[in-house]
Amino acid sequence: MAGNTSKRYPAELKQRAVRMYGEIRPDQDTDTAAMTRVAELLGIATCETVRKWVRQAEVDQGARPGVTSEESAEVKRLKRENAELRRANAILKAASAFFAAELDRPGQ
Repeated sequence: MAGNTSKRYPAELKQRAVRMYGEIRPDQDTDTAAMTRVAELLGIATCETVRKWVRQAEVDQGARPGVTSEESAEVKRLKRENAELRRANAILKAASAFFAAELDRPGQ
């Protein structure tokens, strides 16, 4: 089942997986082996899911370059707000055109 893992896995599980990866990594030969082991232990579908969580946690902690979760949430919020303002603007333009046409009608 492909899709957004944020809806399938609770935040506590993600945090636990990242923490476990940090604990297990020194005992494994590779990052992938550690991530695979964490995925197996926690019943997560693929090690790719754990990899994404670990990489995002590294970005959030400043250990890796990239867009933090906080910044991503802010951009998402601003995009939603922008879309809402565009809709409101379109409604106001339509209302303005309607009332301008009403004022231009002769005989009223």
